[in-house]
Amino acid sequence: MKKVALVVAVLVLCSPALFASDTTQLEKATDVINEIMRTPDKGIPHDLLNRAVCVGVVPSELKGAFMVGGNYGRGVLVCRTRGNGPWGAPSMFTIGGGSFGFQIGAKATDVVFLVMNPEGARKFVQDSVKLGAEASVAGGPVGRTAEGATDAQLHAEILSYSRTRGAFAGLSLSGAVVHQDKGANEQLYGRKLTARQILIQGEVAVPPQARDLDATLTRYSNRGGQSFQHA
Repeated sequence: MKKVALVVAVLVLCSPALFASDTTQLEKATDVINEIMRTPDKGIPHDLLNRAVCVGVVPSELKGAFMVGGNYGRGVLVCRTRGNGPWGAPSMFTIGGGSFGFQIGAKATDVVFLVMNPEGARKFVQDSVKLGAEASVAGGPVGRTAEGATDAQLHAEILSYSRTRGAFAGLSLSGAVVHQDKGANEQLYGRKLTARQILIQGEVAVPPQARDLDATLTRYSNRGGQSFQHA
C-alpha cells in the first residue's frame, strides 16, 4: 500500500496538466483578489488589508485530483516593499496539510491569507513553516471593517480565508505546512533567489507577469503595513 501511495503521489506531482504556469498562477491570484474585494460587505475588511504587510493567494487548481494523506496547493505571496511601501515582487510557495480545509475535487476552493506583521513575514519566508505551531494563524473576519473581530483574530500573525462556490469566509489554516517553491521562483526570475531576498530584502523588481496583481492590490490598499526593519 505504501508503494501504491508513493506512485500516486508522484503521478499527481509530475502531471503537467494539474499545475498552471507561474504566469497563469499570478493571473488567477489577481482574479481571486478582484472578485473578493468587489463585494466589500462579504470581503476582506479594508482596515485589516491596510494593516497587512503581505497578502497570499492559493487559487484552486487541483480539481479532480488528490494527494495521498493530505491536500496540496500552489500559491503566491506579495509583500509591501520594506513592509510599509508599495507592493513588491511575488514569491511562489506550496502549501499542504492533512485537514486544514483546502478542498480538492467537487468543491474548488481558493485560499487567501493576510500576514499581519513583520514577525509573521519573517516566519513565512523560512524554507518551511507549520502554521499554528510556528506562526499563529486564525480564520479572518469578513465585512467592510474588522469591528467585530475577536481577540484571537486581532493578535494573529496570519489571518486566513477560503472561497468555495462564491462563499467567502474565515478559515483556520492551523496545521498546514508552507514550503518555499524555489524552483518556481528561479523560473520566474531567471536566477536562484530565496523568499527572504524577494519579499523582505526587495532584491528584485516586480516582473511583468505580476504587474496586474500589484496594480490590483494597490487599487484596494495603496498604503499601510509596518516596517520590515527588524524582520
